[in-house]
Amino acid sequence: MSGSNFVFRFLGAIWRGMDGLRKFLHLLLLLFVLLIFFGALSGEAPQLMPQKAALIVQPVGALVEQVAGDPYDRAVAELVGDAQPQTLVADVVAALDHARDDDRVEVVHLELSALGGSGLSKLQRVADAMQRFRDSGKRIVASGDYYTQQGYYLAAHADEIYMHPEGVVYLQGYGTYRNYFKDAIDLLRIDWNVFKVGTHKSFVEPYTRMDMSPEDRASRSRLIEQFWTMYEDDVVAARGLSEGAIDDYAQNLVEYVTSANGDISQAALDRGLVDELLGRAELRELMQAYVGVDEDDEAMYSAVHMRDYLKQMHLLGGDRTESENIAVIVAAGDILDGTQPPGTIGGESTAALLRRALTDETVKAVVLRVDSPGGSVFASEVIAQEVEALQDAGKPVVASMGSVAASGGYWISVVADRVIASPATVTGSIGIFGMVPTFQRTLEAVGVATDGVGTTPWSGELRADREMSEPTKQLFQMVIEDGYNDFISGVAEHRELEKDYVDSIGQGQVWTGNDAFENGLVDQLGTFDDAVAAAAELAGLADGEYGQKLIEKQLTPTEQMILDFLSILRITGIDPEAFVREPTAVEVFANHVQALAADLRKFNDPKGVYSHCFCEIQ
Repeated sequence: MSGSNFVFRFLGAIWRGMDGLRKFLHLLLLLFVLLIFFGALSGEAPQLMPQKAALIVQPVGALVEQVAGDPYDRAVAELVGDAQPQTLVADVVAALDHARDDDRVEVVHLELSALGGSGLSKLQRVADAMQRFRDSGKRIVASGDYYTQQGYYLAAHADEIYMHPEGVVYLQGYGTYRNYFKDAIDLLRIDWNVFKVGTHKSFVEPYTRMDMSPEDRASRSRLIEQFWTMYEDDVVAARGLSEGAIDDYAQNLVEYVTSANGDISQAALDRGLVDELLGRAELRELMQAYVGVDEDDEAMYSAVHMRDYLKQMHLLGGDRTESENIAVIVAAGDILDGTQPPGTIGGESTAALLRRALTDETVKAVVLRVDSPGGSVFASEVIAQEVEALQDAGKPVVASMGSVAASGGYWISVVADRVIASPATVTGSIGIFGMVPTFQRTLEAVGVATDGVGTTPWSGELRADREMSEPTKQLFQMVIEDGYNDFISGVAEHRELEKDYVDSIGQGQVWTGNDAFENGLVDQLGTFDDAVAAAAELAGLADGEYGQKLIEKQLTPTEQMILDFLSILRITGIDPEAFVREPTAVEVFANHVQALAADLRKFNDPKGVYSHCFCEIQ
């Protein structure tokens, strides 16, 4: 009996211990929820804005249509200070448009030292917002320790331009360069089997030759000359310079720097590219004269940063949705098969966003914002079919082209009810290719052979360690040609053009938006706002009687809870960055190799068929 009492007492002790642990865990959970609740009340709201202030717009990294990466991973990276520097064009435009009608904002300070790359069409969209702000009678002051070509474009649209005395205005013009690998491929004894249709389809050229083909050289020369002319014309007009001043500065930079005794910043000042050379302290004094001294920091001027300002505007104004809405879906990056993170277009993930617009009763039309050089043909077709499903349901779709909407990017655009491009859009590149490298000769060189048996001629044909047979090559080429035929047939149908004509302006040729409009590949030249207005018109929505709904990937409740917790840690004085160690040299090298290998992800089409454009113009 005493033995059984001992057992019961022992089991009871275990139970009481487990019950105590349960209560303790419940208490922790309750504290966690309370932290989130009070953190949401006290920590997430932006600081109050001064009644008289400058709005600091300081784009960091590349200007993009969509920030790259999974939303959760990126949010965590931002909290620990490890996010890839990128700035949304839409955020800059929204901040400027809000500030235009905000009496508290006296002036915009556009700080451009950290601006990275950007397509010309994105710069033009920001410049248009800058002009709307200036039309309200307010002033924009641009500053930079130095100006890249992209940064100077925006600076030229400001009222005043200041640069650090040790700075430089670097205008390199536009160019397009790439590496060519044929000799290396031959040296490594790799058989790089290439299948393509299109005399100008240059994406495969690095694997088949050691220089740019005459066709590609002619096509790209036409592009970069048009881009440089657009850049020059815009800057000269905005800055009030003499005709040809920008090209003259770039062509004769050495001469002008020599005349300024080797001082490149003085050369920019002498040519009228900047108004004055000011150090940091002098610039702060200038801004203090406009908006006064910051109440908390006498060395600073009264100001609010763009990110905090947008948070406040969102809290005050709420979202832009109404009972009837134009949905905006961004398709930015390479087109890949399957589910992909933002900054890349996934056949499945982008199709899912389109289906959300299809089933949302408040969505009456869709603007598909395309900024893509293309990729997987299969994924492009999956997306195009979802666009057609929207149209069949009576929801019109307008394709709004960003900096690039070429190859697969054009494929998913052309099916829309209306296609609108910027004059500086790179589009077209109607062509198809496939690439299948095999390494049997490489393996033979180190004493490795491959042999076996199969039941059909196709057994083992897609092995990378076996030479591709002639029948397989013939089959691949037929698939590529059929894909090209589908492409030009679809363009001819949707654009109401003759198929032979589409073929003549196809063949992989790339066009500016201006060229595409003249060739009949797009309906009109215009902005993103023009695309929204066109979608409303097609849906029969009156101006001012509809909202905009951005449809994008959302965080799960668990992901949001983790982010809220990390935010609360920061609010309470615990910096999440303190828990992140510096990567070792081996990890840095491994990350670099991983980044280089990431390009291989572009080639995941189930049939190995791609419509991708080498559209990089810098």
